[in-house]
Amino acid sequence: MKAPVLVINCGSSSIKYALIPADDGPRLEGIAERLGSQEALLKAKDIQGQRHETALPGADHAAALKAIFARLDGHMPVAVGHRIVHGGEHFTRASRLDDDVIAAVEETSALAPLHNPANLAGIAATRALFPELPQVGVFDTAFHQSLPAHAYRYALPESLYREHGIRRYGFHGTSHAFVSRRADELVGGSDHGWLTAHLGNGCSTCAVWHGQSRDTSMGLTPLEGLVMGTRSGDVDPGLHAHLHRQLGWSLDEIDAMLNQRSGLKGLSELTNDMRELEAAAERGHAGASLALEVFCYRIAKSLAALSCALPSLSGLIFTGGIGENSPTVRTKVIAALPHFGLGLDEAANQATLRGREGRIDAGEGPQLWVIPTDEEGQIARETRELLERQA
Repeated sequence: MKAPVLVINCGSSSIKYALIPADDGPRLEGIAERLGSQEALLKAKDIQGQRHETALPGADHAAALKAIFARLDGHMPVAVGHRIVHGGEHFTRASRLDDDVIAAVEETSALAPLHNPANLAGIAATRALFPELPQVGVFDTAFHQSLPAHAYRYALPESLYREHGIRRYGFHGTSHAFVSRRADELVGGSDHGWLTAHLGNGCSTCAVWHGQSRDTSMGLTPLEGLVMGTRSGDVDPGLHAHLHRQLGWSLDEIDAMLNQRSGLKGLSELTNDMRELEAAAERGHAGASLALEVFCYRIAKSLAALSCALPSLSGLIFTGGIGENSPTVRTKVIAALPHFGLGLDEAANQATLRGREGRIDAGEGPQLWVIPTDEEGQIARETRELLERQA
């Protein structure tokens, strides 16, 4: 395995990892989940593709990382790349994680209270285990720091931005960066304008011009924008006051409803799993049909709005679990954009599934691509590029 980078993605009770070789060879990867409980478990896949499970009763992040390192089959990484959800305005690119950078990430934690503290726990544990290895932070928000002020500012009192950093930041930056760069490679050159749709349990869209994000659907938090698995996406800002006055709900109750009980699950009253919703809609379930229609319409509406950020449109890219695996969603989104001149090759659309990369347009108008995302690969790439610049 040539010069691998270990990519770490820490959640509050889980750690996803991947050992990414420089030569695009087989990867070691897995997930430690249910951390902090007696049911904690490490699920790992070796280079041969064999899967293994190891019980880790009561393991915290540090204990889980020790178990992960033991599964690397002796392959020592040259660096560790950490996914960090929120970098605020501090970070426009990957950064070496020294004490000053970590302090800046801690200051940004108020903007991502569910994510950054978990990311920091992984960083602390990894630094303690391997103090000699370079540690690099790659930020979900960094790719979107190229947004112009008219795209990232809210029409709120200036003091809220100046003193508290209230603005649109955007997320899924590593995914939008990867698929737009991959599209450039497939088409040739970098002078393109892409609309990218990252569709999974979390969803966002992005306008990418000449390799730079110019606008995106998520904002201060990952709640803004599209309908998602359990997240509402855009709602009237007056909803919070209305629910408080009429139902007596607290801000915490409203926040939990918008993040955990809304989106596809809330609309359908069934599930947030798109595969189950499509099957239920085919059986005539009204809630599933409504969830599917709202989901696709809001994606198309967002893409149409984001097109304002592009001087010209080269094409549209679908990615993420739903974007890569649901021909139905892709068909409905494209059908809702008739004035864009998009021509879908339905046979190619139906055939492009399960992680396959493919072009699905009919050869006229803007191109249509399905490109499987590789956020771990993008994090490893940015980690290597940083170390090369600093060498």
